[in-house]
Amino acid sequence: MKNIHIDDFKISSPIHIKNLPTSVDLEANEKTIEKELRTVSKDLADIQNKMYAHGKYAVLMCIQGMDTAGKDSLIREVFKEFNVRGIVAHSFKKPTTLELKHNYLWRHYIALPPRGKFGVFNRTHYENVLVTRVHPDYLMYENMPDVKSIDDVDNAFWERRFEEINNFEKQIADNGTIVFKFFLNLSKDEQKSRLLRRLNKPSKNWKFSSDDLDERKLWDAYQTCYEYAINKTSKPHAPWYNIPADNKPAARYILAKILYDTLKTYSDIKEPVLPPKEMANIDMYKHQLENE
Repeated sequence: MKNIHIDDFKISSPIHIKNLPTSVDLEANEKTIEKELRTVSKDLADIQNKMYAHGKYAVLMCIQGMDTAGKDSLIREVFKEFNVRGIVAHSFKKPTTLELKHNYLWRHYIALPPRGKFGVFNRTHYENVLVTRVHPDYLMYENMPDVKSIDDVDNAFWERRFEEINNFEKQIADNGTIVFKFFLNLSKDEQKSRLLRRLNKPSKNWKFSSDDLDERKLWDAYQTCYEYAINKTSKPHAPWYNIPADNKPAARYILAKILYDTLKTYSDIKEPVLPPKEMANIDMYKHQLENE
Protein backbone atom coordinates (compact mmCIF):
# COMPACT_ATOMS: atom_id res chain seq x y z
CA MET A 1 0.00 0.00 0.00
CA LYS A 2 1.23 3.47 -0.88
CA ASN A 3 2.88 5.46 1.91
CA ILE A 4 1.18 8.68 2.94
CA HIS A 5 3.29 11.80 3.46
CA ILE A 6 1.78 14.75 5.28
CA ASP A 7 3.40 17.33 3.02
CA ASP A 8 1.60 15.88 0.01
CA PHE A 9 -1.69 17.09 1.50
CA LYS A 10 -0.75 20.07 3.70
CA ILE A 11 -1.48 23.46 2.16
CA SER A 12 1.53 25.62 2.94
CA SER A 13 1.47 27.98 -0.06
CA PRO A 14 -1.29 29.61 -2.13
CA ILE A 15 -3.39 27.14 -4.09
CA HIS A 16 -5.80 27.06 -7.00
CA ILE A 17 -8.56 24.72 -5.96
CA LYS A 18 -9.03 23.36 -9.48
CA ASN A 19 -5.46 22.02 -9.30
CA LEU A 20 -6.01 20.08 -6.06
CA PRO A 21 -6.69 16.36 -6.50
CA THR A 22 -10.09 14.94 -5.62
CA SER A 23 -8.86 11.34 -5.81
CA VAL A 24 -5.66 9.47 -5.04
CA ASP A 25 -4.53 5.93 -5.78
CA LEU A 26 -3.35 4.23 -2.60
CA GLU A 27 -2.35 1.16 -4.63
CA ALA A 28 -4.57 -1.10 -2.52
CA ASN A 29 -8.08 -2.48 -2.62
CA GLU A 30 -10.86 -1.26 -0.36
CA LYS A 31 -10.52 -4.14 2.10
CA THR A 32 -6.81 -3.44 2.62
CA ILE A 33 -7.43 0.28 3.08
CA GLU A 34 -10.11 -0.40 5.69
CA LYS A 35 -7.77 -2.78 7.54
CA GLU A 36 -5.03 -0.15 7.61
CA LEU A 37 -7.53 2.43 8.83
CA ARG A 38 -8.47 0.22 11.80
CA THR A 39 -4.80 -0.04 12.74
CA VAL A 40 -4.25 3.72 12.55
CA SER A 41 -7.49 4.37 14.43
CA LYS A 42 -6.32 2.13 17.29
CA ASP A 43 -2.98 3.93 17.34
CA LEU A 44 -4.79 7.27 17.51
CA ALA A 45 -6.93 5.97 20.36
CA ASP A 46 -3.75 5.07 22.28
CA ILE A 47 -2.46 8.61 21.81
CA GLN A 48 -5.78 10.00 22.99
CA ASN A 49 -5.62 7.90 26.16
CA LYS A 50 -2.18 9.32 26.90
CA MET A 51 -3.45 12.82 26.15
CA TYR A 52 -6.37 12.33 28.53
CA ALA A 53 -4.02 11.38 31.35
CA HIS A 54 -1.43 13.99 30.37
CA GLY A 55 -4.02 16.77 30.32
CA LYS A 56 -1.98 19.47 28.58
CA TYR A 57 -3.12 19.32 24.96
CA ALA A 58 -6.45 19.22 23.18
CA VAL A 59 -6.97 18.35 19.53
CA LEU A 60 -9.45 20.20 17.33
CA MET A 61 -10.33 18.76 13.93
CA CYS A 62 -12.26 21.06 11.60
CA ILE A 63 -13.93 19.23 8.73
CA GLN A 64 -15.35 21.15 5.77
CA GLY A 65 -16.62 20.02 2.41
CA MET A 66 -19.44 20.29 -0.06
CA ASP A 67 -22.68 18.37 0.48
CA THR A 68 -22.18 14.58 0.21
CA ALA A 69 -18.41 14.87 0.79
CA GLY A 70 -18.69 12.13 3.44
CA LYS A 71 -18.14 14.11 6.64
CA ASP A 72 -20.45 12.09 8.91
CA SER A 73 -19.28 8.65 7.82
CA LEU A 74 -15.65 9.74 8.00
CA ILE A 75 -16.03 10.81 11.62
CA ARG A 76 -17.76 7.54 12.45
CA GLU A 77 -15.14 5.32 10.82
CA VAL A 78 -11.97 7.16 11.83
CA PHE A 79 -12.86 7.42 15.52
CA LYS A 80 -14.74 4.17 16.12
CA GLU A 81 -11.85 2.79 18.22
CA PHE A 82 -11.87 5.76 20.59
CA ASN A 83 -13.04 5.71 24.18
CA VAL A 84 -16.21 7.81 24.07
CA ARG A 85 -15.00 9.90 26.99
CA GLY A 86 -12.11 11.13 24.87
CA ILE A 87 -13.88 12.63 21.87
CA VAL A 88 -16.74 15.06 21.32
CA ALA A 89 -18.21 15.92 17.91
CA HIS A 90 -20.25 19.02 17.15
CA SER A 91 -22.30 19.44 14.00
CA PHE A 92 -22.97 23.12 13.45
CA LYS A 93 -26.28 23.79 11.75
CA LYS A 94 -28.27 26.98 11.26
CA PRO A 95 -27.58 29.27 14.26
CA THR A 96 -30.17 29.22 17.02
CA THR A 97 -31.84 32.32 18.39
CA LEU A 98 -29.45 32.31 21.36
CA GLU A 99 -26.39 31.87 19.12
CA LEU A 100 -27.48 34.79 16.96
CA LYS A 101 -27.48 37.00 20.05
CA HIS A 102 -23.70 36.48 20.29
CA ASN A 103 -20.91 37.04 17.80
CA TYR A 104 -20.53 34.29 15.20
CA LEU A 105 -17.53 32.68 16.94
CA TRP A 106 -19.24 32.32 20.32
CA ARG A 107 -20.84 28.95 19.68
CA HIS A 108 -17.49 27.60 18.50
CA TYR A 109 -15.62 28.89 21.56
CA ILE A 110 -17.97 27.13 23.94
CA ALA A 111 -17.70 23.88 21.96
CA LEU A 112 -13.90 23.73 22.07
CA PRO A 113 -12.48 20.48 23.48
CA PRO A 114 -10.91 20.67 26.95
CA ARG A 115 -7.29 19.63 27.36
CA GLY A 116 -6.99 15.87 27.09
CA LYS A 117 -9.79 15.45 24.57
CA PHE A 118 -10.34 15.36 20.83
CA GLY A 119 -12.99 17.66 19.41
CA VAL A 120 -14.50 17.45 15.94
CA PHE A 121 -16.25 20.35 14.27
CA ASN A 122 -18.44 18.88 11.53
CA ARG A 123 -18.87 22.03 9.52
CA THR A 124 -17.09 24.80 11.33
CA HIS A 125 -16.60 28.48 11.95
CA TYR A 126 -15.67 28.62 8.25
CA GLU A 127 -19.35 28.44 7.37
CA ASN A 128 -19.25 32.12 8.31
CA VAL A 129 -16.98 32.92 5.36
CA LEU A 130 -18.36 30.28 2.98
CA VAL A 131 -22.14 29.94 3.17
CA THR A 132 -22.59 33.55 4.26
CA ARG A 133 -20.36 34.75 1.45
CA VAL A 134 -22.37 32.84 -1.14
CA HIS A 135 -25.60 33.93 0.59
CA PRO A 136 -24.77 37.34 2.14
CA ASP A 137 -28.43 37.88 3.01
CA TYR A 138 -27.94 35.32 5.82
CA LEU A 139 -25.78 37.91 7.59
CA MET A 140 -28.81 40.06 8.25
CA TYR A 141 -29.94 37.52 10.87
CA GLU A 142 -26.82 38.33 12.91
CA ASN A 143 -28.18 41.83 13.57
CA MET A 144 -24.74 43.44 13.64
CA PRO A 145 -24.62 47.17 14.48
CA ASP A 146 -22.49 48.07 11.45
CA VAL A 147 -24.41 46.01 8.90
CA LYS A 148 -27.67 47.73 8.07
CA SER A 149 -28.02 46.10 4.64
CA ILE A 150 -26.16 43.77 2.29
CA ASP A 151 -24.52 46.87 0.79
CA ASP A 152 -22.50 47.15 4.00
CA VAL A 153 -20.94 43.72 3.42
CA ASP A 154 -17.87 44.81 1.50
CA ASN A 155 -14.32 43.48 1.11
CA ALA A 156 -13.28 45.14 4.36
CA PHE A 157 -16.00 43.19 6.18
CA TRP A 158 -14.65 39.85 4.91
CA GLU A 159 -11.04 40.76 5.57
CA ARG A 160 -11.95 41.62 9.16
CA ARG A 161 -13.75 38.30 9.53
CA PHE A 162 -10.74 36.36 8.23
CA GLU A 163 -8.52 38.23 10.67
CA GLU A 164 -10.88 37.31 13.52
CA ILE A 165 -10.78 33.64 12.51
CA ASN A 166 -6.98 33.66 12.32
CA ASN A 167 -6.79 35.29 15.74
CA PHE A 168 -9.24 32.74 17.18
CA GLU A 169 -7.16 29.82 15.94
CA LYS A 170 -3.87 31.40 17.04
CA GLN A 171 -5.24 31.99 20.52
CA ILE A 172 -6.39 28.42 21.03
CA ALA A 173 -3.20 27.01 19.49
CA ASP A 174 -1.07 29.11 21.84
CA ASN A 175 -3.01 27.64 24.74
CA GLY A 176 -2.52 23.97 23.96
CA THR A 177 -5.03 23.08 21.23
CA ILE A 178 -3.53 21.27 18.25
CA VAL A 179 -5.57 22.41 15.25
CA PHE A 180 -6.19 20.42 12.07
CA LYS A 181 -8.37 21.73 9.23
CA PHE A 182 -9.47 19.23 6.60
CA PHE A 183 -11.04 20.19 3.28
CA LEU A 184 -12.84 17.13 1.90
CA ASN A 185 -12.29 17.89 -1.76
CA LEU A 186 -15.09 16.29 -3.77
CA SER A 187 -15.45 16.50 -7.54
CA LYS A 188 -18.70 17.79 -9.01
CA ASP A 189 -19.20 14.53 -10.91
CA GLU A 190 -18.87 12.48 -7.74
CA GLN A 191 -21.34 14.71 -5.92
CA LYS A 192 -23.82 14.10 -8.73
CA SER A 193 -23.37 10.32 -8.31
CA ARG A 194 -23.88 10.51 -4.55
CA LEU A 195 -27.01 12.65 -4.85
CA LEU A 196 -28.45 10.21 -7.39
CA ARG A 197 -27.64 7.36 -4.99
CA ARG A 198 -29.69 9.10 -2.31
CA LEU A 199 -32.61 9.35 -4.70
CA ASN A 200 -32.32 5.82 -6.07
CA LYS A 201 -31.89 4.04 -2.73
CA PRO A 202 -35.05 4.24 -0.57
CA SER A 203 -33.10 3.85 2.68
CA LYS A 204 -31.10 6.96 1.75
CA ASN A 205 -34.00 9.13 0.59
CA TRP A 206 -34.20 10.87 3.96
CA LYS A 207 -30.77 12.40 3.35
CA PHE A 208 -31.95 14.23 0.24
CA SER A 209 -33.32 17.75 0.14
CA SER A 210 -34.25 19.82 -2.88
CA ASP A 211 -32.02 22.48 -1.31
CA ASP A 212 -29.07 20.24 -2.25
CA LEU A 213 -29.80 20.89 -5.91
CA ASP A 214 -30.11 24.64 -5.35
CA GLU A 215 -26.71 24.68 -3.63
CA ARG A 216 -25.20 22.52 -6.38
CA LYS A 217 -26.05 25.26 -8.89
CA LEU A 218 -23.73 27.50 -6.86
CA TRP A 219 -20.81 25.06 -7.09
CA ASP A 220 -18.42 27.53 -8.74
CA ALA A 221 -19.20 30.24 -6.20
CA TYR A 222 -18.48 27.84 -3.34
CA GLN A 223 -15.20 26.71 -4.93
CA THR A 224 -14.10 30.34 -5.23
CA CYS A 225 -14.95 30.99 -1.58
CA TYR A 226 -13.17 27.82 -0.41
CA GLU A 227 -10.05 28.76 -2.34
CA TYR A 228 -9.96 32.25 -0.86
CA ALA A 229 -10.65 31.04 2.68
CA ILE A 230 -7.99 28.34 2.55
CA ASN A 231 -5.38 30.74 1.18
CA LYS A 232 -6.17 33.34 3.84
CA THR A 233 -6.14 30.98 6.81
CA SER A 234 -3.74 28.06 6.27
CA LYS A 235 -1.13 28.88 8.92
CA PRO A 236 1.66 26.84 10.57
CA HIS A 237 -0.32 26.75 13.84
CA ALA A 238 -3.58 25.82 12.06
CA PRO A 239 -2.87 24.30 8.64
CA TRP A 240 -5.38 23.20 6.05
CA TYR A 241 -5.10 19.77 4.44
CA ASN A 242 -6.61 18.84 1.11
CA ILE A 243 -8.25 15.42 1.49
CA PRO A 244 -9.19 13.88 -1.88
CA ALA A 245 -12.76 12.77 -1.16
CA ASP A 246 -14.01 10.97 -4.26
CA ASN A 247 -13.03 7.64 -2.66
CA LYS A 248 -14.40 7.46 0.88
CA PRO A 249 -12.14 4.69 2.31
CA ALA A 250 -9.04 6.44 0.95
CA ALA A 251 -10.15 9.81 2.35
CA ARG A 252 -10.71 8.31 5.80
CA TYR A 253 -7.33 6.63 5.84
CA ILE A 254 -5.44 9.72 4.63
CA LEU A 255 -7.05 11.92 7.27
CA ALA A 256 -6.37 9.41 10.05
CA LYS A 257 -2.75 8.98 8.95
CA ILE A 258 -2.18 12.74 8.92
CA LEU A 259 -3.54 12.95 12.46
CA TYR A 260 -1.41 10.06 13.70
CA ASP A 261 1.83 11.07 11.97
CA THR A 262 1.50 14.60 13.35
CA LEU A 263 0.52 13.70 16.91
CA LYS A 264 3.23 11.07 17.36
CA THR A 265 5.81 13.86 16.98
CA TYR A 266 4.63 15.29 20.33
CA SER A 267 7.16 13.36 22.39
CA ASP A 268 6.11 15.14 25.59
CA ILE A 269 2.67 13.49 25.59
CA LYS A 270 3.13 10.76 28.18
CA GLU A 271 1.15 9.21 30.99
CA PRO A 272 1.97 10.89 34.32
CA VAL A 273 3.89 8.81 36.81
CA LEU A 274 2.68 8.08 40.32
CA PRO A 275 4.10 10.19 43.15
CA PRO A 276 7.27 8.58 44.62
CA LYS A 277 5.46 7.50 47.82
CA GLU A 278 2.70 5.72 45.87
CA MET A 279 5.21 4.13 43.51
CA ALA A 280 7.28 2.82 46.41
CA ASN A 281 4.24 1.13 47.94
CA ILE A 282 2.82 -0.55 44.80
CA ASP A 283 3.80 -4.04 46.00
CA MET A 284 2.16 -3.41 49.36
CA TYR A 285 -1.08 -2.22 47.70
CA LYS A 286 -1.17 -5.32 45.47
CA HIS A 287 -0.57 -7.53 48.51
CA GLN A 288 -3.48 -5.87 50.37
CA LEU A 289 -5.85 -6.46 47.46
CA GLU A 290 -4.73 -10.01 46.80
CA ASN A 291 -5.20 -10.97 50.45
CA GLU A 292 -8.61 -9.41 51.11
